[in-house]
Amino acid sequence: MDYFRSSLNAALALLISGDWEVYFIVWTSLKISLAAVALASVIAVPCGVTLGIAEFAGKRLLRQGLGSLMALPTVVVGLLLYGLLSRRGPLGDWGLLYTPTAVVIGECVLILPVMIHLVSTAVMGSDPRLLLTLKSLGAKGWRYFVLVLSETRAGVLAALVTGFGRAVGEVGIAMMLGGNIQGLTRTMTTAIALETSKGEFELGLALGILLLTVAFIINGLLVWLQPEK
Repeated sequence: MDYFRSSLNAALALLISGDWEVYFIVWTSLKISLAAVALASVIAVPCGVTLGIAEFAGKRLLRQGLGSLMALPTVVVGLLLYGLLSRRGPLGDWGLLYTPTAVVIGECVLILPVMIHLVSTAVMGSDPRLLLTLKSLGAKGWRYFVLVLSETRAGVLAALVTGFGRAVGEVGIAMMLGGNIQGLTRTMTTAIALETSKGEFELGLALGILLLTVAFIINGLLVWLQPEK
């Protein structure tokens, strides 16, 4: 108990002192995760809205597949992308492995099915009269898409926040594709794993506290975005 108490005090001292190493790792995590969400949203939002409003054979099966991919193990994504981006892989000439870009791509692939599924669910769960009203008013094409997106913005934002939450707490992809390089690809999760294995429990605990704080903020945003009943 004394060991944990002293470690906790040391971790809090690191946070209060504004330790550069700790907060730079946090900044790297947030930067990579936000970039992954931004990249994924460019694909997920249009696809999710389209999936939500369109009717076609196999729609239920497609949504079931997306739901299954929401539980896709991160190490599987990391392994597949490692094979593609490694020097002997088909994309090895791009030189992306062990760079922040590789981690962004990996996290984007990880959260993409999550965000598409949640956006489509938000659209399908909207007022049934919404789509009929828009069609009766003559909304078509891009305008129709924008109006649907506007009416379901709370659900869409919740999908983006959920995607960010999964990205920032991810460790397998960041470790395999980023290499946990100090000052470049070291994120909160990979740093916690590394520092704890080195016996630097205080630094790992400080980063863990910050990661829990980020998770608390994300959960608060999700609750705030839920429509009142």
